Amino acid sequence: MRLWSLHPSILDRVGLVACWREGLLAQRVLAGGTKGYTRHPQLERFRTASDPLDAIGHYLGELALEATVRGYRFDLTRVLRTHAVPPGIPVTHGQLAYELAHLRAKVSERDAAWLARLPEVALAAPSFTVVDGGIESWERP
Repeated sequence: MRLWSLHPSILDRVGLVACWREGLLAQRVLAGGTKGYTRHPQLERFRTASDPLDAIGHYLGELALEATVRGYRFDLTRVLRTHAVPPGIPVTHGQLAYELAHLRAKVSERDAAWLARLPEVALAAPSFTVVDGGIESWERP
C-alpha cells in the first residue's frame, strides 16, 4: 500500500489510479471493514488525525478532484466522507523528498514522458502540512 504524501497532480496515471484504489482500501481498514492491513504503517498518520475517516475522506476527495481534471471518472460514492475539511496531517520535508525520488524511479521505468513533468521540489497533497524532519518513522525504505 502506498498512500502518497505528494500532491496528486505530480502522480502519473498509474500512480494516481493505484493511490485511489489503495486509498479506498485504507478507508475500509479505518472503518473497521476488513481484517487485513490493520497494522499497515502507511495508516499510522491517518489514525493520528482527530477523525481518521474524515482525514482519509479528504485525501480521497483530492485524488478524485485530480482525476476529474485529467478526465478520469473516480466514483465518489465510494468515499464515506466527501466533504471533510483538510486534516493538516504533518508530513516532513524528508518524507516528501524520499517519495519524490521513489516516484521518479518508478516513473522512469513506466512513463518516461511523465518524468519531465516532475518538479524539482516535492509538493505536498492538500491533506498534509509540511514540517521539518527526515523520512517518517512509518516509512519502510
